[in-house]
Amino acid sequence: MSSIQEKVDALECWYHKIDLGNGIVTPGWAPLSAEQYRIPADLTGKRVLDVGTWDGYWAFESLKRGARQVIGIDNFSDELIGSGTKRAKWENFDLCKEALGYSDDQCQRMEMDVYHAAQLGKFDIVLFLGTLYHCRHPLLALDILSSMATEALYIESAISDDYSTYRGGLGHGYGSEMVLEFYPFDEYGQNQTNWFAPTLQALTYMVKTCGWHSVKSWKLTRDPVDVGQCRGHVEARRS
Repeated sequence: MSSIQEKVDALECWYHKIDLGNGIVTPGWAPLSAEQYRIPADLTGKRVLDVGTWDGYWAFESLKRGARQVIGIDNFSDELIGSGTKRAKWENFDLCKEALGYSDDQCQRMEMDVYHAAQLGKFDIVLFLGTLYHCRHPLLALDILSSMATEALYIESAISDDYSTYRGGLGHGYGSEMVLEFYPFDEYGQNQTNWFAPTLQALTYMVKTCGWHSVKSWKLTRDPVDVGQCRGHVEARRS
């Protein structure tokens, strides 16, 4: 067994499944389908910000696709995974970065929340994946990140089209209504850091209000069979 495999096995909490090469893949479950995110296959020369990077899947994937520099930020406010297992901080990210051989110039990580991200400057591409619904101030977060992205902003979020905590669960969502479902406590997934789940329609128009000229949106799964598949994606581009 390689030393990398031993290090992976020693960490009990993995969110992302990351291919580290030599047959070693971290034992997470996300993303369900990377293709559904529609992140460009060619990011050659791009500067990329990965907000809510966690284990770093999209940070490292951006580098694999040619990005010249990636910064991943996370504030670890969502510290639970699975059945209450506490996540590590940067141990997983750092292990993957070392295993993949990326330098500090190519790949950096910072403990920071989205509301302070503007100090990092401009980025060609901003990734805001699996994080919006953890924000107490989602429109403020979108405004800040929109001001930082010179080419494109990609957002992935829990959505309430097909699922509602208050209406009876799966199959009892809001469809295409303009709705943000609000969770003041732990109503969504028994997680106190889940604050909102917009419908895809609402999420799309939230992004449009941030000044984007081209906004496309889609569901991760057309007919979800569990709440984990109730996810929406938005691609916002300058042209």
